[in-house]
Amino acid sequence: MIQATIITIGDELLIGQVIDTNSAWMAQELNKAGIPVIRRVAVGDAWDAIWTALDEESKHADIILITGGLGPTADDITKPLLCKYFGGKLIIDEGAKQNVVNIFKRLNRPMIERNLLQAEVPDVCTVIQNKRGTAPGMWFEKPATAIEGKKIFISMPGVPHEMKGMMEDDVIPQLSKQFELPVIVHRTLLTAGVGESFLADLIQDFETALPPHIKLAYLPNYGMVRLRLSTAGFNKTEIENEVDAQFTQLQVLVKEYLVTNIDEPMEKVVGKLLLQKKQTMCTAESCTGGYIAHLLTSLPGSSAFYDGSVVSYSYAAKEDLLNVNHQTLLTKGAVSEEVVMEMAKGALQNIKSNYTVAVSGIMGPDGGQPDKPVGTVWVAYGNANKILTQKLHFRFDRTRNIQLTAVTALNLLRKFILEND
Repeated sequence: MIQATIITIGDELLIGQVIDTNSAWMAQELNKAGIPVIRRVAVGDAWDAIWTALDEESKHADIILITGGLGPTADDITKPLLCKYFGGKLIIDEGAKQNVVNIFKRLNRPMIERNLLQAEVPDVCTVIQNKRGTAPGMWFEKPATAIEGKKIFISMPGVPHEMKGMMEDDVIPQLSKQFELPVIVHRTLLTAGVGESFLADLIQDFETALPPHIKLAYLPNYGMVRLRLSTAGFNKTEIENEVDAQFTQLQVLVKEYLVTNIDEPMEKVVGKLLLQKKQTMCTAESCTGGYIAHLLTSLPGSSAFYDGSVVSYSYAAKEDLLNVNHQTLLTKGAVSEEVVMEMAKGALQNIKSNYTVAVSGIMGPDGGQPDKPVGTVWVAYGNANKILTQKLHFRFDRTRNIQLTAVTALNLLRKFILEND
């Protein structure tokens, strides 16, 4: 099977200043095309490190994809390095030059010599024109030898928008022409309210009986566990039918904890459920500071099922915006069952949605008390006829506690909607 590796270049990746989102996106797209990614490597802007990575990765894969280091400044060394690595010389590519000229003309900005140097490429590469920026991509090939097959090296800009355009328009279509690629099939479901270890015990016999070519993966994250079945082959119908049969069995085994049999986040599951019922929801958030609203509004078309939020951090905001009783706050405290119930009722009264979820808690690292330690959260959820509550206890850092609160609250609301249809 044809395999790929990804090399991302840049000191900013190694010091954590920039998060590498390129590799994740590239791996997903390559996988869809039938090209599994077997390794991902990040290196700094250092000549020896990049050179060594090229040598090493070509031992493991047929296709080596490289992003980063193609800019016009002195720290961008990928292009001259690749030129030397493949024994070429830098020349001006007329197509790339014209692209640079057109971009600066369109922007009505002055162009300097450094900008034109973006059009320089090694004469031993095939140029991939950049329809979204100035730095062209470069395609290199090493012919097959008696020891190993043909190797393809593809260098693209590190700017995600530009890289994605090249991958979609040129790289993946060209790779699909050059190689006979298999179909890679994944089936993923989402569970909540159960740990990874318990799930493993629950489906142990199923996992043991799986055919060797079908792999089961456990993907835990923020109070949920995804289970993924994967396989590959050249007969699309045959392998899809085989995986679907196993996937059906898996869903039956975990039905008590099953959220969705599609690889999608909790907020999308809740949104689709509300859309299906032609109903809406709102949120009243204290400890999550609007994070639940952020998750919901990150979905395209969320205005059809989401009405809005009240982020009430202080006592005054809870009283003024959500009608929480001042005496309740004084006697019970903001992190209490009574307060989140009043928050939920106030949100329904003021925003007039069909459903709501309200949260108040102590996210840390400070603020805990003996009876309310860090990680204590109260959630209220329901509709105008019924409001339910649940007390949660988390043990992580502030960021993860917020994320867990949001996902758990949405799941409680999801189950309430299904049970109170």
